[in-house]
Amino acid sequence: MPQISIEYMIMIPVLILQIFIFPLTASVIMNSYADSRMTIEIQETAGNMGSSIQQLYYTMNHASMSNGSMKITLDTPPQIEGRAYTTTLTHVTGVDTSYKVMNVTLKLIGIKDQASTLVTLGQNVDWKEGLAFNSTAHSFSLIANKTANSIWLSFGGT
Repeated sequence: MPQISIEYMIMIPVLILQIFIFPLTASVIMNSYADSRMTIEIQETAGNMGSSIQQLYYTMNHASMSNGSMKITLDTPPQIEGRAYTTTLTHVTGVDTSYKVMNVTLKLIGIKDQASTLVTLGQNVDWKEGLAFNSTAHSFSLIANKTANSIWLSFGGT
């Protein structure tokens, strides 16, 4: 009989310890998964936005396009994992090329997570430095205005 009580004395603390360790481990794993999912989603959104900007520029820059403007509605989610985000467009400096490079940065509001993508555009494009907007704007659109040999990019909402 003494063996049974020694086994219980060893096993009961181990079982009690498992009651605390398993939920803690599951919580850590789920938080890591949620953070990874949020990072992937913000990176994908930044990439899609950069691709839309580049496609609009190439469309407006084509020789068959005369002066005028074109507007596309960006299909970006208003929130990522329940958080709004800010998008900022800046010029990349120090590039060894005559082409202009745009840095599209998405930053989640309230936390430090952010993602950036670089968009290579031509020589004849410009946009307001530090142009920023919030993701909660409804019907958000990208506008390109072409005059002579210059293209101006801006954002608008309805």
